[in-house]
Amino acid sequence: MPRILHAAALLLALGAGAAEARVVRLEIASKQPYGTFAAGAYARWEGRVVGDLAPGEAGIPDLDRATRNAAGRVEYAARVILFLPVDAAAGNGALLVDVPNRGKAYAHALYNSPRALPMASGNLDAGTGFLEDRGYRVAEVYWELGQGADLPSFTDGEGQRRFVEGVGFAIVRDTADFLAHAAADAAGTPNPLAGSVSRTLATGKSQDGRFLKTFLLHGFNRADGRRVFDGMHVFVSGAGLLPILRSGIGPGSSADGAPNFADPEFPGVHDGPLTIGAIVAAAEARGEVAPKAMLLNSTTDYASLRASLGRTGATGTEDLALPANVRMYDVAGASHVTVVRAEACSLPPGRLDWAPVARATLQRLDGWVAQNLAPPETRLMPLVPATGDASVLQAPRTLQGAVVQVPRRDADGNPVGGVRLPDIAAPLGVHGLQNAPLSTFTCSLVGAYRPFPRRATEGGPPSLAERYRSQADYVNRVREAAREAEAQGFLLREDAAVIVDAATADPIFGGTGPTAAPR
Repeated sequence: MPRILHAAALLLALGAGAAEARVVRLEIASKQPYGTFAAGAYARWEGRVVGDLAPGEAGIPDLDRATRNAAGRVEYAARVILFLPVDAAAGNGALLVDVPNRGKAYAHALYNSPRALPMASGNLDAGTGFLEDRGYRVAEVYWELGQGADLPSFTDGEGQRRFVEGVGFAIVRDTADFLAHAAADAAGTPNPLAGSVSRTLATGKSQDGRFLKTFLLHGFNRADGRRVFDGMHVFVSGAGLLPILRSGIGPGSSADGAPNFADPEFPGVHDGPLTIGAIVAAAEARGEVAPKAMLLNSTTDYASLRASLGRTGATGTEDLALPANVRMYDVAGASHVTVVRAEACSLPPGRLDWAPVARATLQRLDGWVAQNLAPPETRLMPLVPATGDASVLQAPRTLQGAVVQVPRRDADGNPVGGVRLPDIAAPLGVHGLQNAPLSTFTCSLVGAYRPFPRRATEGGPPSLAERYRSQADYVNRVREAAREAEAQGFLLREDAAVIVDAATADPIFGGTGPTAAPR
């Protein structure tokens, strides 16, 4: 507790006072049909926002040194993409703001990916159509230097041009607040979402999960005296923050790097509060009402991204209590990122499809925010210390008391506890293993999968034939696991049906079996 209060005190002044900022212009360059869904026809609008800031705004280093416009304010511009119902009265009232990862939008890849065909970041296709079927309005707000945002700059004493990267937080804040609350921009252009938004949710994966935690930590979740994001859906962010409250020289962003096996001492990411409890305490010390938040971890995050420090903090091995506004879920067997192929890696990549958990928990987060419906309780994997394990990214030297831990595994090698999808409750192999070479950042994140043998082998693990009496037995166990995950709130009914169908169509003992003649 003293460590949390100390962090809160240090940050108290950073978010003091309402943000003096505004969106000056919303410039829409194109409007295209996007498809017809359960909630009605959708359109895709693309353009940019132009905004300005008071040069003295607290919390953004060097903003007062940036070039100013004729009104004495500091300007920015950023790409924005909107997915919205054609009928303004349609939809569910929720605005989902996605924070793109290194210039690549992630919302549709996170929530609309079909089974066995994961959508990559940057894919703007509708996929399964989940977000649109459920009536979400989606905004992709680009914020990063060199990745869709034009950030203010200044010339330092050595003649070097520097970009004020902390403005990325203000871009997301101002654009989200504008879309949720404004009737029009400062030039009089109508806000296409005016009057249709009753709540605003933020989503960010990996780098941008760290963005959202840092955004909240430093007071950017307030605009004009009101909360910007009512809920946050934070994916696979480890225990890290995002070090962009600085002025970089470009062309790349200070947000691009992260600690990894090739550079374990990479600075900035683990230099502040490690736990969501400390971050929420800092917000509440400023008098803010923190958003409801769900944080999801994959299995590989523990071995490759020090995720356990997000539970224990910088010392010891005991989990710290989570605030009442937070739930945390470990997806057992999941990889940080799911890909079809990983040619640079030694082993087949992880194959557990955890997009259903993303969809189910988004629905539960929205119900929690909109109606105060109780979400699923925190569900975590038990951990064991991994000190000295070369396949685990150890704590940085700056955290002398930190102990990195990894999930405990069963006799087969699968992790125990956590959110258990049918693929791990009725497994066909071992999920969430480390891949190689770990010095390749991608290979350290995609995880690995090792299938069980179909038939018994001398000295090998139990075969599928020893685990399941028949195809029907396997399918029934998948069905039971799907019903359990659905009852717990981690699987939607339509996803449960897809998973059972996939199990039925997968002849686990080989062959295709008899097929009736067409009729």
